[in-house]
Amino acid sequence: MDYNIIFNSYNSLHEEEQLKKLDLISTFLKVNKSDKLLDIGCGTGISTDFFDCFSVGIDPSFNMLKLSQGNRINSFAENLPFKNNSFDIILALTSIHNFNNIDLAIEEIKRVSKKDSKIVITLLKKSPKFSSIKKKLLKNFNFKTIEEDKDLIFYLV
Repeated sequence: MDYNIIFNSYNSLHEEEQLKKLDLISTFLKVNKSDKLLDIGCGTGISTDFFDCFSVGIDPSFNMLKLSQGNRINSFAENLPFKNNSFDIILALTSIHNFNNIDLAIEEIKRVSKKDSKIVITLLKKSPKFSSIKKKLLKNFNFKTIEEDKDLIFYLV
């Protein structure tokens, strides 16, 4: 999907669904004001701004980023422009199926995560890549999972 084309309608189509998912995530993801959060595939910033802490969002779609505010960087999950061990919390909500190289993105997530980072990744169940991505996530992280309407939520908290 080309988010540079559909960016103007993204929030009207998906904001309610994303906020519902974030409400569920907030029941098990405890965030401290001092935490540093990275939102990979942040889009318009719905999830980036949800938690009360320092947050940075990255997205390859410049147009999606124009609709968001705060700390936003036009970048890809496979080449995160941050130092090793930079973040306490990593989010990738309904974005991982769009990454160009899942293996490289997973390595980048591991690289920028602190030793005891909290990681939450949601995977669209109807993605044609669902099975292969699920397998890769479970191979690389000791995730627990929760079924949500449209996504499977992987979390390490």
